[in-house]
Amino acid sequence: MAYWHPRGFLLYRLLEHAVRAHFTEQGYSEVRTPQLLRQPVWEASGHFSHFHGGMFTLMDGSEAAALKPVSCPGHIHLVRRDSPSYRDLPIRIAEFGIVHRDEPSGTLHGLLRLRQFTQDDGHIFCEPDQAEREVEAFCRSVAPFYARFGFERVGVTLATRPAESAGDDASWAHAEAALRNVLGRLGGAFDEAPGGGAFYGPKLEFVLKDRHGRDWTCGTIQFDLVMPPRFELRYVDASGQRRHPVMLHRALYGSLERFMGMLLEHYGPALPPWLCPTQVLVLPIAEAHEAWARAAAGELARAGLRVASDFRKETLAKRVAEAHAAAVPFVAIVGAREVEARSLSIRARDRHFSGGLEAIARDLAEACASPFGSI
Repeated sequence: MAYWHPRGFLLYRLLEHAVRAHFTEQGYSEVRTPQLLRQPVWEASGHFSHFHGGMFTLMDGSEAAALKPVSCPGHIHLVRRDSPSYRDLPIRIAEFGIVHRDEPSGTLHGLLRLRQFTQDDGHIFCEPDQAEREVEAFCRSVAPFYARFGFERVGVTLATRPAESAGDDASWAHAEAALRNVLGRLGGAFDEAPGGGAFYGPKLEFVLKDRHGRDWTCGTIQFDLVMPPRFELRYVDASGQRRHPVMLHRALYGSLERFMGMLLEHYGPALPPWLCPTQVLVLPIAEAHEAWARAAAGELARAGLRVASDFRKETLAKRVAEAHAAAVPFVAIVGAREVEARSLSIRARDRHFSGGLEAIARDLAEACASPFGSI
């Protein structure tokens, strides 16, 4: 389980903001569900029989309970309490679900494999004739989302029924056919992973390739015809009949921590400016320049930039080298010329900035702006 230091937690919050902006735009409502649920819930979901070894269990008085490894049952409970009709569907809800899985210690690997992590977990509850449209809409939103992080190549894999699964043959055949129909309309190549689906349904997985050529499975959408009947989740259709909705499980990161680890593997310390904990570092050359350096740093901060200053008595060359080693995208030098001109000298990775402080602050803010809007 991770300890979050300030810089790492800032990156965590930026990733959280990005996916929150995306699912809000897509019509999801954000919710929060309990960490601890009693055993009958996990028996109904199938996790106690299919995933018992991966759950942290404990006794709640005389009753067995478990920390949630997924948020699905909690979301079903919320929808069931609302007793929806067909007019309410599709219902789209999302949660930054902190989940726990009892992974073997030998498999743990930094942020890439944890026992506690955060899923950008979302579910769509819809009528059968809405399901393919919802899957297609999600799939079409995936590539633009990843492109904002610099990933232009997105592969797709269809994962089909595993040997150990719940549900009947007809439900699985229907769900797999629906996903194939969507892939047919989307066009393009896709891979297949026979037996790679979840125990409750087949899924599409979205695979990113990093600059080292490694593949990372991130997003997913899963077609589920199993859990709604098990939890007696129903809606009233147009004829007044009570029917089970289709349930779709979707995520873009999968694990927020793992996605962060993947970004760091892909970029190293040189993250895009909008993701850098420190976007601008202000360095006065000498003590005589510190007053203007402080004023300039304040102006940059008011422009919405994440600014730090380094007033140590080290040489300028050493401070600049340390800033570059820390991959700060913009280093602002303040000397006599900058004080006189009421400006800054910017050292940047790949851009040139000039003019007065106000113009530089505006241009830097534009260069560091999040593609998902302000946080």
